[in-house]
Amino acid sequence: MKIIIINGPNLNLLGTREKTVYGNESFEAYFEKLKVKFTNLELEYYQSNVEGELINKLHEVGFSYDGIVFNGGGYTHTSVAISDAIASINTPVAEVHISNIHAREEFRHLSLITKECAGMITGFGLMGYDMALYYLSTKS
Repeated sequence: MKIIIINGPNLNLLGTREKTVYGNESFEAYFEKLKVKFTNLELEYYQSNVEGELINKLHEVGFSYDGIVFNGGGYTHTSVAISDAIASINTPVAEVHISNIHAREEFRHLSLITKECAGMITGFGLMGYDMALYYLSTKS
């Protein structure tokens, strides 16, 4: 089973930015732990700060992979284009947010992509990625 984790803007700075919100571990280090934990899955990781590159990656993998774990970062709240890209692909998408977006600033409460995703996991730190992988790996 092939699953890709796609992270959006500023998530390349995990472990160094706003540690009280996002923790002190880089995603690359956490991804290595996920590969050890989910040996039954073929995992890939992609990160971009550019909206169009995220859309291109969704289009590239959205018809051949078994699942996508997607954290759109700030684009979650602003990008109709990413929402449309998720709606246009066949691969199921699990939306993940490290922080609880509903406990933060008002503008973060709305996700434009949730309606196109299988579900949203928010507020459980990096463990949200584990939850999404578990869901996607048992879905089919």
